[in-house]
Amino acid sequence: MRIALCLVFVAGALWAQHAAFEVASVKAVDPNSDPGAVAGVHIDGSQVHMGRMSMKELIRIAYKVKFYEVVGPEWIASERYDISAKVPAGVTPNQDKLAEMMQSLLEERFQMKAHREKRETPVYALVTLPGGGKMKKVDDGPPKDRAFEVKAQGGASGVNISYGPDSYFKFADGKIEGRKLTMMYFVDVLGRFSDKPVVDMTELAGRYDMDVPLSEGDYQAMLIRAALSAGVSLPPQALRLLDNADGSLAFALKPLGLKLDSRKTPIDVVAVDSLLRKPTEN
Repeated sequence: MRIALCLVFVAGALWAQHAAFEVASVKAVDPNSDPGAVAGVHIDGSQVHMGRMSMKELIRIAYKVKFYEVVGPEWIASERYDISAKVPAGVTPNQDKLAEMMQSLLEERFQMKAHREKRETPVYALVTLPGGGKMKKVDDGPPKDRAFEVKAQGGASGVNISYGPDSYFKFADGKIEGRKLTMMYFVDVLGRFSDKPVVDMTELAGRYDMDVPLSEGDYQAMLIRAALSAGVSLPPQALRLLDNADGSLAFALKPLGLKLDSRKTPIDVVAVDSLLRKPTEN
């Protein structure tokens, strides 16, 4: 059985009347295209390219929220789009301006209407054990000027996400491997492999290297949950594999000085009121 995945993990921290792109091309991705194709975001100067982005990811970028903080119809996780846009001259493509331009694009091309509200939500809180985190902290040195790029590729064999030079998350071969990851990146990705959102309550700053071995049952269950999060339809026999999860993730996090604590917490969400599935013409 092949579980097709093509997951996009773009850091919410990169990314409300709104500035608008000078020009933007929006195209729906053929649902029969290769599900294992590379997806992601590339920003270089005034040029912004988003490939195979789910609508849920686009909303997340536009409103600067986490993946689990977007609430809407089921199709927003599975329908994907290619966007090429140009930032107007004189506009610096920083976090706030990019979010404003994405909101304008969604409102114009998809007639999107949404509102913010607070919802009590079951989550896993990622916290540190007594003694603090045990992961290797990485010193990146002074910041470097470079184009921003996030790429993701997934399939039955696992998921690979690149956040730039030497920074990545890899879920394959029965384990989680992270290099130069912030806790923000780690919990955002981890939540897509879990049955509930994961919220960072570690208060750990900086970037870290980590290795998390998993049992076969948990590895398969997490892969299936990631597929469901990405809007992939799975047969009943695949869903039954979720029963084989044995909680090895909780044990595997202990050597890192981390713990998943199940609780309920109020979360600010962006709730979609109305949204076109097909964009208006370019």
